[in-house]
Amino acid sequence: MSLADLRPVPSEQLSFRLPPTFENVADERRHRQERLAAALRLFGRLGFEEGVAGHITARDPEHLDHFWVNPFGMSFKHVKVSDLIMVNDQGEVVEGRYHVNKAAFAIHAMVHQARPDAVAAAHSHSVHGKALSALGQPLEPLTQDACAFYEDHGLFDDYTGVVVEIEEGRRIARALGSHKAVILRNHGLLTVGDSVDAAAWWFITMERSCQAQLLAKAAGQVVPITHENAKLTHGQIGNDLVGWINFQPLYDQIARDEPDLFD
Repeated sequence: MSLADLRPVPSEQLSFRLPPTFENVADERRHRQERLAAALRLFGRLGFEEGVAGHITARDPEHLDHFWVNPFGMSFKHVKVSDLIMVNDQGEVVEGRYHVNKAAFAIHAMVHQARPDAVAAAHSHSVHGKALSALGQPLEPLTQDACAFYEDHGLFDDYTGVVVEIEEGRRIARALGSHKAVILRNHGLLTVGDSVDAAAWWFITMERSCQAQLLAKAAGQVVPITHENAKLTHGQIGNDLVGWINFQPLYDQIARDEPDLFD
């Protein structure tokens, strides 16, 4: 084949994935469960576990005040679809055979209640998120990736112990506001999205952005991105569709490497 034989492939013949649509609730529920189990496996692979701390939730598509979540005390690395539990608005397990983490309910129930647009929420005690949270500082626009959170994350500037009370969950939800993420001082990160994919991706890239900020400031004087360019970049990479797209390569990896997660 010569260069003369090469012609652009028509765009309509090229493949590009977009979020799926569903004909029934059962299919959408199964999809959210599969993405939730995959996201938890990825959190385990990326080292986001700290004992029994950490949880990702996905709102049920039929019972909108219920959510699916990982079982209390089970390693992220081992979660399968069949292990997931569904919890109602009273913190009771209505499907599944495991207990719910009390902190998961106290935080996530209030976040889902305050944010009907949020299909999923992710929280764990990842190392660099914890480190930045201990400074009580927000993420700064120091890198392109960090601009996804520019003027789009809150700071819960308080710490009163393990979150087991509903009122504390409400305070966290208020600090989150309409943003995609919140830094919980002396605690870690929490992100939300209109899909499990987006919420999980925001957490992953926020954790990495925390790491980059800590490294850069430890190395010397930083050069922030200007307000105008940070706002521009946020508009380019900060929406949930972009978050969904960025998660797909990671989903493909874990689905191929660990297909037992779908059991």
